Amino acid sequence: MGFIKGRSRNTYSDGVATKDVSSFQGISDQQLDEHLNVARYGSFLLTDAVRPAFDLAVVPSAGWRRDNYRDKETGIDVPVLMVAQTKERLFDLFIDLLDPLGEEVDVVLETSHSSKEGMHDDLYREQIDLPILKSLLYDFEHTILNDGCMGIAVLNPRIPMEVQFDEHKLLIMYGHDLEPFEEILREHGLFQSETLKFITEAEHIHSSTDEMDESFSDLRYQLGVEQD
Repeated sequence: MGFIKGRSRNTYSDGVATKDVSSFQGISDQQLDEHLNVARYGSFLLTDAVRPAFDLAVVPSAGWRRDNYRDKETGIDVPVLMVAQTKERLFDLFIDLLDPLGEEVDVVLETSHSSKEGMHDDLYREQIDLPILKSLLYDFEHTILNDGCMGIAVLNPRIPMEVQFDEHKLLIMYGHDLEPFEEILREHGLFQSETLKFITEAEHIHSSTDEMDESFSDLRYQLGVEQD
Protein backbone atom coordinates (compact mmCIF):
# COMPACT_ATOMS: atom_id res chain seq x y z
CA MET A 1 0.00 0.00 0.00
CA GLY A 2 1.30 3.46 -0.86
CA PHE A 3 2.34 6.07 1.65
CA ILE A 4 -0.51 8.38 0.71
CA LYS A 5 -3.92 6.72 0.69
CA GLY A 6 -6.76 8.99 -0.37
CA ARG A 7 -7.76 12.34 1.02
CA SER A 8 -8.17 11.02 4.56
CA ARG A 9 -4.42 10.86 5.10
CA ASN A 10 -2.92 13.69 7.10
CA THR A 11 0.68 14.60 6.28
CA TYR A 12 2.89 17.40 7.52
CA SER A 13 6.58 18.22 7.40
CA ASP A 14 8.83 18.55 10.42
CA GLY A 15 12.51 18.91 11.24
CA VAL A 16 15.22 21.22 9.99
CA ALA A 17 15.51 21.81 6.26
CA THR A 18 18.96 22.13 4.70
CA LYS A 19 20.01 25.81 4.77
CA ASP A 20 16.41 26.65 5.78
CA VAL A 21 15.17 25.67 2.33
CA SER A 22 12.83 22.69 2.08
CA SER A 23 14.11 19.87 -0.08
CA PHE A 24 10.50 19.42 -1.25
CA GLN A 25 10.38 22.92 -2.69
CA GLY A 26 9.92 22.97 -6.45
CA ILE A 27 9.46 19.24 -6.99
CA SER A 28 6.55 17.89 -9.02
CA ASP A 29 3.60 15.92 -7.64
CA GLN A 30 4.93 12.84 -9.40
CA GLN A 31 8.35 13.23 -7.77
CA LEU A 32 6.70 13.66 -4.38
CA ASP A 33 4.52 10.58 -4.82
CA GLU A 34 7.49 8.50 -5.93
CA HIS A 35 9.55 9.63 -2.95
CA LEU A 36 6.78 9.02 -0.41
CA ASN A 37 6.17 5.54 -1.78
CA VAL A 38 9.76 4.47 -1.10
CA ALA A 39 9.79 2.59 2.20
CA ARG A 40 12.96 0.51 1.93
CA TYR A 41 16.51 1.84 2.06
CA GLY A 42 18.82 -1.13 1.72
CA SER A 43 17.96 -3.55 4.53
CA PHE A 44 16.02 -0.89 6.45
CA LEU A 45 12.23 -0.77 6.05
CA LEU A 46 10.38 2.33 7.28
CA THR A 47 6.94 2.19 8.85
CA ASP A 48 4.10 4.22 7.29
CA ALA A 49 4.55 6.90 9.98
CA VAL A 50 7.39 8.92 8.51
CA ARG A 51 9.46 9.58 5.41
CA PRO A 52 12.87 11.31 5.07
CA ALA A 53 13.66 14.55 3.25
CA PHE A 54 13.57 14.50 -0.54
CA ASP A 55 17.32 15.17 -0.63
CA LEU A 56 17.92 12.25 1.78
CA ALA A 57 20.00 14.38 4.12
CA VAL A 58 19.65 11.40 6.48
CA VAL A 59 19.31 7.93 4.96
CA PRO A 60 17.39 5.65 7.39
CA SER A 61 19.48 2.86 8.88
CA ALA A 62 19.43 0.59 11.94
CA GLY A 63 21.60 1.05 15.01
CA TRP A 64 21.91 2.89 18.28
CA ARG A 65 24.00 5.56 19.95
CA ARG A 66 24.45 7.11 23.36
CA ASP A 67 23.38 10.68 24.00
CA ASN A 68 22.47 13.02 26.86
CA TYR A 69 19.26 14.85 27.70
CA ARG A 70 19.36 17.95 29.89
CA ASP A 71 16.31 18.32 32.13
CA LYS A 72 15.17 21.93 31.75
CA GLU A 73 13.73 22.06 35.26
CA THR A 74 16.66 20.58 37.18
CA GLY A 75 19.55 21.23 34.79
CA ILE A 76 20.66 17.63 35.29
CA ASP A 77 22.03 15.62 32.36
CA VAL A 78 20.31 12.25 31.93
CA PRO A 79 21.98 9.51 29.84
CA VAL A 80 19.97 8.51 26.77
CA LEU A 81 20.04 5.68 24.24
CA MET A 82 18.56 6.42 20.81
CA VAL A 83 17.65 3.50 18.57
CA ALA A 84 16.47 2.99 14.99
CA GLN A 85 15.31 -0.45 13.87
CA THR A 86 13.78 -1.78 10.67
CA LYS A 87 10.00 -2.19 10.71
CA GLU A 88 10.02 -6.00 10.71
CA ARG A 89 11.88 -6.10 14.04
CA LEU A 90 10.87 -2.82 15.63
CA PHE A 91 7.81 -3.79 17.66
CA ASP A 92 9.34 -6.93 19.18
CA LEU A 93 12.36 -4.85 20.21
CA PHE A 94 10.08 -2.28 21.85
CA ILE A 95 8.29 -4.98 23.83
CA ASP A 96 11.57 -6.52 25.04
CA LEU A 97 12.93 -3.13 26.09
CA LEU A 98 10.06 -2.76 28.57
CA ASP A 99 11.29 -5.62 30.76
CA PRO A 100 13.93 -3.63 32.73
CA LEU A 101 11.18 -1.27 33.91
CA GLY A 102 9.74 -3.78 36.37
CA GLU A 103 6.34 -5.37 36.85
CA GLU A 104 4.32 -2.17 37.37
CA VAL A 105 4.68 0.89 35.15
CA ASP A 106 3.13 4.21 34.18
CA VAL A 107 2.13 4.99 30.58
CA VAL A 108 2.02 8.26 28.64
CA LEU A 109 0.23 8.45 25.31
CA GLU A 110 1.50 11.28 23.12
CA THR A 111 -0.79 12.58 20.37
CA SER A 112 -0.65 15.37 17.82
CA HIS A 113 -3.88 14.32 16.08
CA SER A 114 -5.78 17.39 17.21
CA SER A 115 -2.84 19.70 17.85
CA LYS A 116 -1.01 22.36 15.87
CA GLU A 117 2.11 21.26 14.00
CA GLY A 118 5.03 20.76 16.35
CA MET A 119 2.73 20.40 19.39
CA HIS A 120 1.33 17.34 21.12
CA ASP A 121 -0.78 16.36 24.12
CA ASP A 122 0.34 13.93 26.83
CA LEU A 123 -2.24 11.56 28.32
CA TYR A 124 -1.23 9.73 31.52
CA ARG A 125 -2.12 6.36 32.98
CA GLU A 126 -0.47 5.45 36.28
CA GLN A 127 0.24 1.99 37.67
CA ILE A 128 -0.56 -0.75 35.21
CA ASP A 129 0.86 -4.27 35.35
CA LEU A 130 3.44 -4.72 32.60
CA PRO A 131 2.04 -8.07 31.30
CA ILE A 132 -1.40 -6.45 30.92
CA LEU A 133 0.10 -3.47 29.12
CA LYS A 134 2.09 -5.68 26.75
CA SER A 135 -1.05 -7.63 25.83
CA LEU A 136 -2.89 -4.39 25.08
CA LEU A 137 0.00 -3.03 23.01
CA TYR A 138 0.02 -6.16 20.85
CA ASP A 139 -3.65 -5.52 20.07
CA PHE A 140 -2.70 -2.09 18.69
CA GLU A 141 0.61 -3.02 17.05
CA HIS A 142 -0.37 -1.74 13.60
CA THR A 143 -1.37 1.70 14.87
CA ILE A 144 1.64 2.07 17.18
CA LEU A 145 3.98 1.25 14.30
CA ASN A 146 2.38 3.29 11.53
CA ASP A 147 0.70 6.32 13.08
CA GLY A 148 2.98 9.33 12.66
CA CYS A 149 0.84 11.41 15.01
CA MET A 150 1.20 9.24 18.11
CA GLY A 151 3.88 8.02 20.45
CA ILE A 152 3.94 6.10 23.70
CA ALA A 153 6.22 6.29 26.71
CA VAL A 154 6.44 3.63 29.41
CA LEU A 155 8.23 4.48 32.63
CA ASN A 156 8.92 3.49 36.19
CA PRO A 157 9.31 6.73 38.19
CA ARG A 158 10.52 4.75 41.20
CA ILE A 159 13.77 3.66 39.47
CA PRO A 160 13.62 6.04 37.39
CA MET A 161 13.75 4.64 33.83
CA GLU A 162 11.75 5.34 30.69
CA VAL A 163 11.27 3.78 27.26
CA GLN A 164 9.79 6.04 24.59
CA PHE A 165 8.43 4.85 21.24
CA ASP A 166 8.05 8.24 19.61
CA GLU A 167 5.98 9.40 16.64
CA HIS A 168 9.02 9.03 14.37
CA LYS A 169 9.15 5.36 15.41
CA LEU A 170 12.48 5.77 17.13
CA LEU A 171 13.10 4.08 20.48
CA ILE A 172 14.57 6.28 23.20
CA MET A 173 15.63 5.08 26.65
CA TYR A 174 16.27 7.41 29.59
CA GLY A 175 17.93 6.50 32.89
CA HIS A 176 21.19 6.58 34.81
CA ASP A 177 21.77 2.83 34.37
CA LEU A 178 21.24 1.96 30.70
CA GLU A 179 23.20 -1.29 30.64
CA PRO A 180 20.07 -3.51 30.79
CA PHE A 181 18.80 -1.78 27.65
CA GLU A 182 22.17 -2.03 25.91
CA GLU A 183 22.25 -5.77 26.57
CA ILE A 184 18.82 -6.17 24.92
CA LEU A 185 19.96 -4.13 21.91
CA ARG A 186 22.98 -6.38 21.49
CA GLU A 187 20.78 -9.48 21.79
CA HIS A 188 18.70 -8.08 18.92
CA GLY A 189 21.82 -7.74 16.78
CA LEU A 190 21.91 -3.94 16.71
CA PHE A 191 25.26 -2.21 16.46
CA GLN A 192 26.36 0.89 18.32
CA SER A 193 27.51 3.85 16.22
CA GLU A 194 28.33 7.26 17.64
CA THR A 195 28.09 8.72 14.11
CA LEU A 196 24.62 7.31 13.42
CA LYS A 197 22.12 9.93 12.23
CA PHE A 198 18.39 9.66 12.87
CA ILE A 199 15.52 10.77 10.69
CA THR A 200 14.66 13.49 13.23
CA GLU A 201 17.96 15.25 12.56
CA ALA A 202 16.85 16.47 9.14
CA GLU A 203 13.66 17.44 7.40
CA HIS A 204 11.06 14.67 7.29
CA ILE A 205 7.33 14.07 6.80
CA HIS A 206 4.84 12.60 9.27
CA SER A 207 1.75 10.72 8.17
CA SER A 208 -1.45 9.43 9.71
CA THR A 209 -5.00 8.53 8.70
CA ASP A 210 -8.48 9.09 10.08
CA GLU A 211 -8.62 5.35 10.76
CA MET A 212 -5.47 5.53 12.87
CA ASP A 213 -6.88 8.49 14.77
CA GLU A 214 -9.92 6.35 15.61
CA SER A 215 -7.67 3.43 16.60
CA PHE A 216 -5.66 5.74 18.85
CA SER A 217 -8.89 6.84 20.55
CA ASP A 218 -9.71 3.18 21.14
CA LEU A 219 -6.26 2.58 22.65
CA ARG A 220 -6.77 5.60 24.89
CA TYR A 221 -10.10 4.20 26.01
CA GLN A 222 -8.64 0.74 26.66
CA LEU A 223 -5.91 2.27 28.80
CA GLY A 224 -8.44 4.32 30.70
CA VAL A 225 -6.93 7.73 30.07
CA GLU A 226 -9.02 10.85 29.50
CA GLN A 227 -8.42 13.56 26.94
CA ASP A 228 -9.34 17.15 27.75
